[in-house]
Amino acid sequence: MADLVLKLAVGDYDHVRDLADGKVRIDGVRIEHVDLPVEEIFARFTQTREWDISEMSLARYVALVSRGDPGLTGIPVFTSRFFRQHAIYVRSDGPVADPADLAGRRVGIPEWVQTAIVYVRAWLTHEVGIALSDIEWVRAAINSPALEHQVPPVLPDGVRYREAPDRALVDMLLGGEIDAIICAHPPELFERRDPRIRRLVRDWPAVERQYWERTGIFPIMHMIALRRDVYDRAPWIGPALCRGFEEAKRRSLERALDGNICRYPIPWAFACAERAREMFGDDFWPYGLGPLNQRTLEAFLRFSSEQGVVVRPLGVDELFPENVRGSG
Repeated sequence: MADLVLKLAVGDYDHVRDLADGKVRIDGVRIEHVDLPVEEIFARFTQTREWDISEMSLARYVALVSRGDPGLTGIPVFTSRFFRQHAIYVRSDGPVADPADLAGRRVGIPEWVQTAIVYVRAWLTHEVGIALSDIEWVRAAINSPALEHQVPPVLPDGVRYREAPDRALVDMLLGGEIDAIICAHPPELFERRDPRIRRLVRDWPAVERQYWERTGIFPIMHMIALRRDVYDRAPWIGPALCRGFEEAKRRSLERALDGNICRYPIPWAFACAERAREMFGDDFWPYGLGPLNQRTLEAFLRFSSEQGVVVRPLGVDELFPENVRGSG
């Protein structure tokens, strides 16, 4: 019998590469890798479902599931994870010196339904003590006036929110029209080391580690989604894909821990991997629905409900088909 050919659109991650390029094989499946920027992958799969398997923003996925999207399902493979306390940017000479100073301020965001921003808003609410209604939220593109489509939120009562489709958040920040920007990708000015903009949380590695130690949440950013019609025709591909992604990741973690050959152009990369293993265990990038991921997903679904990302409360079991819930 001929292999089932499946197109997979996913970012160029080391922990996915061996599956994407065919070094890891899945019995009965031939993977064709679609290599695009992740933002384009998210947008095109949301709008057209033009490939079979896709990396997907967790926030966008849960938003669509809550709306009863019939063409979508997923597996508990989490391609991107980030702590996000570092993702707040302010003017270096501005009035905001501490996260608590954001109360009563205007904060710019590129999307309401963006995973990184969900985690940051939850941190501000539950850890810093700033309610969603204590901030005026301004949505605009980050670097240039080009506001993109988003999954529409259902804003909670009392939230002040407006869109500025003809403005750029960095211009508004430097001009004093907003007081901070929350975004997953750093503003271009920050990447160019422009002295006028800085991260709000200066000692962010320590703050993020403390957040992990206090909450046990290891934030999930992206997951793997599939077209529902493809899955329904061949439900065996769910567990098979989980096994393939798991093997590719296992090989990547071995490379990361290799103390003999520097496989990444980062000094002391293996030492960073050893510290991650101390914090998160031997499998320090876990897939599946084990306790750590269950806790993280439950928290994210709670945050999404509080923030109007979803139109109804969801349970973790609603995110994945039954035959992959035991994966990992």
